[in-house]
Amino acid sequence: MREYKILTDSTTDLSPQLVAQTGVTVLPMTYTIGEKSYRNDPEETDLSSGDFYDMLRGGAMSTTSQINVETFREVAGQMARDGFDVLYVGFSSGLSGTFNSARIAFEDLSAEYPEHKFLAVDSLCASMGEGLLVYHAAQRQKAGRSIEETARWLEENKLHLAHWFTVDDLNHLKRGGRVSGAAAFFGTMLNIKPVLHVDDAGHLIPMEKVRGRKASLDALVAHMEKDAVDPASQTVFISHGDCRADAEYVADLVREKFGTQDIRIHSIGPVIGSHSGPGTVALFYLGRTRG
Repeated sequence: MREYKILTDSTTDLSPQLVAQTGVTVLPMTYTIGEKSYRNDPEETDLSSGDFYDMLRGGAMSTTSQINVETFREVAGQMARDGFDVLYVGFSSGLSGTFNSARIAFEDLSAEYPEHKFLAVDSLCASMGEGLLVYHAAQRQKAGRSIEETARWLEENKLHLAHWFTVDDLNHLKRGGRVSGAAAFFGTMLNIKPVLHVDDAGHLIPMEKVRGRKASLDALVAHMEKDAVDPASQTVFISHGDCRADAEYVADLVREKFGTQDIRIHSIGPVIGSHSGPGTVALFYLGRTRG
């Protein structure tokens, strides 16, 4: 059985420590503010997430770009030349064209290197939901599972990867077309906070509205209470848009309610953060469904 590499993109929002721990390869996506483009990589080489969110708070607008076909050909092709098969776990096709770029590149590479396997899994996930799926893939790789076995597990379980988000500023959702201008205006006036999730098609969908920040954070954990599978023994990921204290509040609630010990917290990178804005908090876990 040939060894394989796990390839993913920086929308996983994995910390440098988790990237090193899992041994995965992360392709940076890019974002543009004004006339300048930046790489969104785990090391935050070009711009720290804190500085990025400060720029958004100051009124800057950020646009994002998908990874192109040639980048996938180059990186995955080099893995093959180094003697590895390749398993790509990609950002939701419901939110980006990046997965399609990988699919096209892998078709070309399969013809060029017929002795190698190039498998692509559309995670239908975002942020550390995608990151948690990649983490589980890496755990199975370390346990000796073949590339086919790991890909099969991902396909069978990706729709059990629950994503629950809340945002502090509705105006960022308005810019992305998630809420109307009127809803953003009146919601801000009335301190309304939306609770959203990523559905089975990989789209970010508003699910409910609550009044007040604390209520919105509590709602994330309430959803976990409804459908998490054996939450005490799970690894749970929490991501945040430059609001670490709110993420810690959610983590404390999860520990208190379920006895969960393995909770990883990291910031939402600029590519996801361009659309969700500062003040976003997201909770990820394995559930009976996505909700």
